[in-house]
Amino acid sequence: MPIWLEVIIQLIQSVVPALVVFFTVQTLLKQYLSSQYQLKQLELKNKDIDTTLPLRLQAYERLSLYCERISIPNLLLRLRSESMSNSQLKNALLIAIQQEYEHNTTQQIYVSDTLWKIVQFARDEVVQVITGIAETIEPSGNAKELATALLNYLASQPTLGFEKAQLAIKKEVQTLF
Repeated sequence: MPIWLEVIIQLIQSVVPALVVFFTVQTLLKQYLSSQYQLKQLELKNKDIDTTLPLRLQAYERLSLYCERISIPNLLLRLRSESMSNSQLKNALLIAIQQEYEHNTTQQIYVSDTLWKIVQFARDEVVQVITGIAETIEPSGNAKELATALLNYLASQPTLGFEKAQLAIKKEVQTLF
């Protein structure tokens, strides 16, 4: 056998095992690094959950409180005075609803889009009820007329938007646990 063939055979005998070892180590190292990366991602996600869960729960609490504060009976208890006219009461109610909304608008980043739309619908419904009933009453009359008309309307309705929003908030919170 020629010498050059012997050199090639020896070269192949030493290079092939080295290549097998190299590719085996490379494959194992890739798998190890990939699993370490996934583990770090999971740790970061868990840290995010630990950070955001209290913020999300606080947002649900604030939106629940918002729904309570924009309920017509609660608005009337807070805002109506004997010296007010119907138009003054209507304006005070609408301003209070808008201020409450502006105060809580940032909570939308912590809740689902669907829930936020339900909360907006509840606000819009309360505004529509107030403006609709206020249009049927003499603006310069005593605010007691508007308050009575609003409460009579509420008594005739099975459920209102703010009550549905409260239920939706509770339902979404339950999905967290």
